[in-house]
Amino acid sequence: MDHRYTRTAIFLHWLVALGLVGTFALGFYMQDLPLSPNKLKLYSWHKWAGATLLVLIVVRLAWRMTHRAPALPLTMSPMARLAADAGHWLLYTLMLAIPLSGWLMSSAQGFPVVWFGVLPLPDLIAKDAALGALLKDAHIVLNYTLLVAVVGHVGAALQHHFIKKDAVLTRMLPTAGKGGRSAALTNIPTLTNTRN
Repeated sequence: MDHRYTRTAIFLHWLVALGLVGTFALGFYMQDLPLSPNKLKLYSWHKWAGATLLVLIVVRLAWRMTHRAPALPLTMSPMARLAADAGHWLLYTLMLAIPLSGWLMSSAQGFPVVWFGVLPLPDLIAKDAALGALLKDAHIVLNYTLLVAVVGHVGAALQHHFIKKDAVLTRMLPTAGKGGRSAALTNIPTLTNTRN
């Protein structure tokens, strides 16, 4: 049994992770800027990044649904495995909901999303200022919820690596040892699992 994620899953994981960090940082930076051509440009970039991430996350989820994840270590309790599964599905849900809420917000506020300044995306709902304000609040709450979930995700991975000393973290790292596996992956007892 392979104890590493596929190269495609690893590539998509880190590409999406980098995209999320950049998009969140840009959104946090631009929200309090005074209205100016530069702020409007940054908003456009933020929307382009969000639309791109939505596509990547759909691809990542499709890959996850069609490729079995590596099994979890036998040392994990049933509750820990359940928490890991729930945490991953929460991340997927938030990663889909956030760009969709941003797209809906733009539609409601009457600002079309033009992907990379070339491809106009359709408005998902009619213009509605009150709904746009609610969607803006939802977009912010979802982003901060994702931030908390990501901190928990990273913390759990680091706990597995430094405290439990199993292969949960290393199996998602881009680099591996001889034969395509990290040395930490050798002889790890596992349970069959369908996680991402």
